[in-house]
Amino acid sequence: MEKIFTKDDLIYIQNRGNSIDKIQQQLDFFIQGIPKINLVRSAKVGDGIWQFSEKEIQNLVTYFDKHKDNYSIEKFVPASGAATRMFKFLNEFLNEFDAKKDTINGYINKRNAKDISIFIFGLKNFPFYKELKEKTIQLHPDYYSFSNDAKYYALIKTLLSKEGLDFANKPKGILPFHVRDEKIINPIEENIFEAGFFRKNNQKTKIHFTINQEFQPHFEKITSQFLDFEISFSYQNQSTDTLAVNEDNTPFRVENNELFFRPGGHGALIDNLNALQSDIIFIKNIDNVSQNHKTLIETNKKLLGGVLIWIQYKIFTYLQLLSKGDVTESQIAEIKDFAENKTAFPLPEEFNFFQTDYKIDYLIKVLNRPIRVCGMVKNEGEPGGGPFWVQDEKGRQTLQIVESSQIDLSNKTQKKISKEATHFNPVDIVCGVKNYKGEKFDLTQFVDPKTAFITEKTKNGKPIKAFELPGLWNGAMAKWTTIFVEVPLETFNPVKTVNDLLKPAHQPDNG
Repeated sequence: MEKIFTKDDLIYIQNRGNSIDKIQQQLDFFIQGIPKINLVRSAKVGDGIWQFSEKEIQNLVTYFDKHKDNYSIEKFVPASGAATRMFKFLNEFLNEFDAKKDTINGYINKRNAKDISIFIFGLKNFPFYKELKEKTIQLHPDYYSFSNDAKYYALIKTLLSKEGLDFANKPKGILPFHVRDEKIINPIEENIFEAGFFRKNNQKTKIHFTINQEFQPHFEKITSQFLDFEISFSYQNQSTDTLAVNEDNTPFRVENNELFFRPGGHGALIDNLNALQSDIIFIKNIDNVSQNHKTLIETNKKLLGGVLIWIQYKIFTYLQLLSKGDVTESQIAEIKDFAENKTAFPLPEEFNFFQTDYKIDYLIKVLNRPIRVCGMVKNEGEPGGGPFWVQDEKGRQTLQIVESSQIDLSNKTQKKISKEATHFNPVDIVCGVKNYKGEKFDLTQFVDPKTAFITEKTKNGKPIKAFELPGLWNGAMAKWTTIFVEVPLETFNPVKTVNDLLKPAHQPDNG
């Protein structure tokens, strides 16, 4: 380390709160590379994904409603992302379109800019249209004398410019997404409304948002209206930032020869999640909200919650029995069957030859882990991690959510398995984060560091390599007990580009 870092570097690292050991681990990964995930097969209904009948769903919903008051429940919403990508194609349009000589149709024909066509065609159906037009006229008093092309250009520029609405530089959470009863609704409000399914009498409903600190006043202005909710915020700690390197894997330096650290990706939020003290935590991204399908979404939230409470009850019952030590071989066989068939953790063949005490210790280790129940929707081409059976270096097979960047697509077998995925992960997860004694797990102890990512970026015009921590619902939860449950596609309504707001899930239901 002394050869790589100067004394000033070490002081800088210490003052930032970064771990020298973790930085060394990151440097080793840069040099040696990160091994790809070893896919065994895709998880399917009946083989890693649970599917329920309507009657079973209703029973689990009732089960959740019956037992929810016995637990402290909280919703965790990653909401720190800016809306930059939502408006990427509009920014490209502004950079490439010459307002003096180009026409919209000419641009569309030249670029095959389908997104621009959809945006302009649906302009009046966006929830922000009224505000956008008023602001555009304010900035361009002669707006009504403009040609149609000039009007569209002015509207798009107003939408994104700093003197206009500046939407691309704001967090998604505060943007207008829906209109209900002539009132503009943003994603923060929709996430708060949705949390009503676990509301308790005479108690405030808990929601936690992870945000960029600079935007906290914007969030608080919205959340302060909801007096029946206990709403908290946290930020991605700079101690989770990762060191960037040059192409030769030496530390990249900026002005004053200072080391350059970057945010470690959403995997850093495992620390934020770990700080929460509730028994049960629902996780959902800030932009996955809907104008419609409210009852369906609530039903499936309760379904996931019901599965978690049931599976946790079974696990805790078995762990209490095992911890007493006085267990019969038939009971061990029952618990082994449960571990393999319900918690998706196949035990080694030699397990049957273990001494009884070792069998007990082994089963306790297998079952005494945080639990995640993840909704899975049918794969219809949307981007997102998929559910797979994977094999680790010790030959153990587990269920994991795997991103395409973790797969060796140059390997024909691995590529074939990845294409066979029938479902993908919409980030609709409920977590049980306490053990059978009611003690909080240290979630950082269940991360697989080998599932990190190395990406190529630029800084100051120079190529760099960046290190992203294992994703929050990927490697950061790799060692959890994992249950995958099929949920309807209608529960997944992300807004990745502004045009997604024109989809039926985000438009008023006039039917």
